[in-house]
Formats: sequence, C-alpha cells, structure tokens
Amino acid sequence: MGLPGLVDVHVHFLPERMERRVWHHFEHGGPLIGDGWDIRYRLPREDRVEVLRALGVRRFTALAYAHRPDMARSLNEWTLEFARVTPGCVPSATFFPEPGVLDYVRLALEAGARVFKVHLQVGGFDPRDQEIKEVWGLLAEAGVPVVVHASSMPVPGRCTGPGPIADVLAAHPALAVVIAHLGMPEYDEFLALAVRFPNVCLDTTMTFTDFAEVTTPFPARLRPPLRDLGLAGKVVLGSDFPTIPHPYAHQLDALARLDLGDDWLRAVCWENGNRLL
Repeated sequence: MGLPGLVDVHVHFLPERMERRVWHHFEHGGPLIGDGWDIRYRLPREDRVEVLRALGVRRFTALAYAHRPDMARSLNEWTLEFARVTPGCVPSATFFPEPGVLDYVRLALEAGARVFKVHLQVGGFDPRDQEIKEVWGLLAEAGVPVVVHASSMPVPGRCTGPGPIADVLAAHPALAVVIAHLGMPEYDEFLALAVRFPNVCLDTTMTFTDFAEVTTPFPARLRPPLRDLGLAGKVVLGSDFPTIPHPYAHQLDALARLDLGDDWLRAVCWENGNRLL
C-alpha cells in the first residue's frame, strides 16, 4: 500500500515475572476471560521483538499497567529502560491512584515517556479519583496520549463503561485518550466520545477478528462513522501482541475486510499512529 510499515499502539512488554502471570491467566482462563486461549506469540522477549520487525511494525509500545499500589513506579523504570535499548519501541509508562503518583508521572515524562496505559477494569479504580485528577491535567498539558481500557469487555467492572472516562474528558477536554478495543462492546458510546472530544481516538485491538465477532460483533451501521473517524485521524492500529489467539496478520485481514478503502487502511495502519506517538 506504499507504506513504510505499521505503527502498533497496543503492544505489551512486561517484566518477566509479571509476564508469566499474565500469560498464565490468559492461557488458563478466569472470571474475566472464560476458558482462556493459546497465546500465539509465547516467545522469549528478544524473539518477539524480531517478530515485530519481520512483520514490518516500525513503531510499537510496551504497555504495562498497575493493578495495585506500589507497582507503577517500578514498572515505569522497566518499560522506559526497555524502550531505551529497543529500537522502534515508544517509551511507555503507567500510573495508579496512590500517594506520590504525580511525582512519578512527572519523572516518567522527564525520562521521555510518550504514551501511558491504564486499565480501569483490572486496576479496579475510578478515573475520577482525586489522587489522579492532577495527573490527567499534567498529561493533557504535555500532549501525551493515554491508552485506556475503559470499556466493559470482557465483563463490566466497578468503573468501566463510557461514563467515568467521559467525566474525566469533560474536566480535561484537551486530554489525548486512546480508547482500547474500540470501546468493545459499547461501540456506539465510545465512538460518540471520539466525535465529541478533539483528542480522543480508538484503537482496533482485537476488534473485527473472528474471535471478537463471535461474542461482540461490530455493528455494520457504525462502519460509516468509523470510516469518517479513521480518515480524521481518530482510529489507530492496535493488536494486543503477543497475548493474542491468532496470527498478527489476522488483525490486518479483519481491518481490510471492512472494505472502508485504501486511504482508511493507510491512515489506521501508519499515519494516525505515527502522528499520535
């Protein structure tokens, strides 16, 4: 398609001990994911980096997320060091509502963090928590995007759904938020947020794949607004690599079979993500 490669905004690299626990959860299932699945790219870290390069992924993240206090600072140290020694990896960080959060987010930004990740379902916290109110403002001022798992997939959480993050955006309308998984299954509501707020976009992670279409199909009636959002720079490629049950190429096939046009695919697979990061 005349592109230099792909930009993937939703890739995970984690410290080894944490990674093993995450993989065990996805492989053996649990209350959030049912019976689990075989992880397609369960490989040593260096091999996974080489797989991304071979696939043509020129820029990618190393998204980590804290699910309890006293995790985020050390995770940030790990992910930022990983990006420093890994060409193509965008410096990534996270945060959690806890004492000292503003300080370590500032440190991460000073160290070059260009994207943050929070998972409202796994973390089980309210994005409107007073302890992170200033963090949202700092990130909005810095223009650094936050990939937020805010939707009720795979099951609703205490503070999932469009309402809580919409309140954060109302308080910080310039904040750059990337809604993970296109807001699955609340597609309508999260597409509406991307229309409403200037710096909200959506990533494609696992959406439209055979796996997702069985349980959370994307409504055909939303394809026209999805096309408009993509051409407006508000849809970006995400994959959830390496913790996926299908080949990486299947995510691309799933996007192509939407039949939204070559310009849309170029924007989603390269231009929008490159601009965002």
